[in-house]
Amino acid sequence: MARMQFEQESRARQAIEQLKYRYWRACDAKDPEGFRACFVAEGGLLDFGPLGRTDPDTMVGIFRQIALATASDGGPRILDMHHGLMPSIAVEDPADGGAPRRATGTWTLQFRQVDRENGTETLSTGEYSDVYVVESGRWVMAECLFSPGWSITRSLDSATVTFPEVHTVRGDETAAATAGVDS
Repeated sequence: MARMQFEQESRARQAIEQLKYRYWRACDAKDPEGFRACFVAEGGLLDFGPLGRTDPDTMVGIFRQIALATASDGGPRILDMHHGLMPSIAVEDPADGGAPRRATGTWTLQFRQVDRENGTETLSTGEYSDVYVVESGRWVMAECLFSPGWSITRSLDSATVTFPEVHTVRGDETAAATAGVDS
């Protein structure tokens, strides 16, 4: 088996890291199309623990239900923040000596979610275990498996939640008059 060139392996790792960052940005931006574009066109396996084990198309439907849910004041119900840390990516050396086409990776996730309707914030961790492949000239995920770690949920009773272009909600107020303010 030929040893791939360092430059090819480095480019593959960088492309895979950018793929995973695009995936998390799509999650946080509530972008179902961007989310879907991170996976293989057909097939694929996703297992997100409590959200279930399924394929990318079915998960997009689940994503739409959760991420695009609206709170009673018309703003987003759920606000998410995904931070991926400590990637460990193994790029496979192709037998034909060509460019790499398959890799595996693990990531630690630090996740924060605000549920405005329930007035809670959840901070949690977990581990991703992924399989990446080249499809139509770009790296995508063929498998994305998430194992939840620890989690803490707390009330936002005395907190102020702000987000751009919608509303500011203080504690148990149902709406505020400061639409568009993010401070």
